[in-house]
Amino acid sequence: VQLQASGGGLVQAGGSLRLSCVASRSLLSISTVGWYRQTPGNGRELVASITSRASTYYADSVKGRFTISRDNVQNTVYLQMNSLKPEDTAVYYCRAEMRYGAVYWGKGTQVTVSS
Repeated sequence: VQLQASGGGLVQAGGSLRLSCVASRSLLSISTVGWYRQTPGNGRELVASITSRASTYYADSVKGRFTISRDNVQNTVYLQMNSLKPEDTAVYYCRAEMRYGAVYWGKGTQVTVSS
């Protein structure tokens, strides 16, 4: 499975961005898609995830500000990020966990929030 993440950029605090993760195969074959983020010197942190049944998870730090959704026709998972804060600055990655256990990562997209 190939994952193509896009939508990052530079935004002022309080602004919004929408990240997209396009999968090379049907989302219905993927158990869970997650968005992770990483800052220099730190490991990847799970931000939000969505299962094939559309169950969602959010890290406490983004609850109420970020929304994850999926479009099964476009094979795309979105991360709508509102009320962005400087501490949201990171490289964001999407990850797919297959039903049979394999895990795939996309290349990251940089999100920079200026104060």
